[in-house]
Amino acid sequence: MKNNSPSLYRTGFFVLICVGLLACQSPSESTDVLPDGKWLEGSDQEKIHSVEKQFRGFGNTMWETGYRYQELYWAGMDKNWEYAEHQLEELAEAVEYGLVRRPKRAESAQYFLNQTIPQMEEAIEQKDSLVFFEEFKLLTESCNSCHAMEEMPFLKVQTPTQRQSPIRW
Repeated sequence: MKNNSPSLYRTGFFVLICVGLLACQSPSESTDVLPDGKWLEGSDQEKIHSVEKQFRGFGNTMWETGYRYQELYWAGMDKNWEYAEHQLEELAEAVEYGLVRRPKRAESAQYFLNQTIPQMEEAIEQKDSLVFFEEFKLLTESCNSCHAMEEMPFLKVQTPTQRQSPIRW
């Protein structure tokens, strides 16, 4: 016969909680973490420099831009115009923040930000797939043009062929 007493379950639950809490304890001595969990050392200027390095140059900006570019495309495929608008805004913002960190890239990005993005916004507002994909083709060409101006023509942007994101309309 099974023993289904509530006190047995409570005892087992209590033991499980205690073991879980012990497993979450951090080791008292760690070579990876500075005292009190601080990873920034040095003067204020050295700390700022360390944080700047974490953001890296334009690489993280391009990673996010690539993600937003793909999501923009699939939003257009789904005719999810609100999501397309959101992705375009995020894409532009990523580039703008990247330019704060790497202002030497600003000249190449100006056409993209001042012409391509507004044209894409207008296409999204029309909620017309044909217009959207014509402008998306121009957006892709603008990306590749910018890469060429930055002497990185090997970064060839192409229309996505496989959906990576779980977002669906």
